[in-house]
Amino acid sequence: MALYKVEICGVNTAKLPLLTNAEKDELFKKIHMGDNEARETFIKGNLRLVLSIIQRFSNSNENVDDLFQVGCIGLIKAIDNFDVTLGLRFSTYAVPMIIGEIRRYLRDNNSIRVSRSIRDTAYKALYLKEQMTKKNLREPTIEELAKELEMRKEDIVFALDAIQGPVSLYEPVYNDGGDAIFVMDQVSDKKSKEENWVEEISLKDAMDKLSEREYHIVKLRFFDGKTQMEVADEIDISQAQVSRLEKSALKSMKKYLS
Repeated sequence: MALYKVEICGVNTAKLPLLTNAEKDELFKKIHMGDNEARETFIKGNLRLVLSIIQRFSNSNENVDDLFQVGCIGLIKAIDNFDVTLGLRFSTYAVPMIIGEIRRYLRDNNSIRVSRSIRDTAYKALYLKEQMTKKNLREPTIEELAKELEMRKEDIVFALDAIQGPVSLYEPVYNDGGDAIFVMDQVSDKKSKEENWVEEISLKDAMDKLSEREYHIVKLRFFDGKTQMEVADEIDISQAQVSRLEKSALKSMKKYLS
């Protein structure tokens, strides 16, 4: 998510106004009297707060404009529900409102539904992890988190995994300037031992046209169901080389069969 952009949703973030506490108090008096112009001024004067909060979600894949709009909704809700008699600073009240609105948006737009209890466990673990890291100057182990939270370590691992976004099989994991290696290249094909297309079609003649190394790679990958990393370790070359040789071999075989 690019947060370096100056303009978000048509708003120039480099020129956002900043209100003093006295100005906020005065505007709130007018807002409670139904002054819409004062309300708009107060909203604009707190957009920096929204901008700072959405940076916490920089690891999400959501569009920064969408998150900014959702954050503004949280800001408006905070303005409409803020009670000046409580003696709180507006930002103290608004921050959790804005964060909550963004989290609900991310949860509702997540393709995988995660129960509230699992999410709560994950958030507790993440918060504790951050606190323990700051205190001990190192990341805590799962066992340490489980002990502090009085939970089973299996439940914590499951909760943390559950809130992670799905990964595409076609997401590149390595690129040395040549052909990229994708997630699917690192996944062992267990079906290949019985159902793979190599066994369904007679490819003996096509494979006989390959070099000895290409033949070996194709056999390991599509008959033995090994990952590219496993093949690389076995024949003592890099995974990038395995990827290129594999693609070259399959291209040759496809050309021969066509």
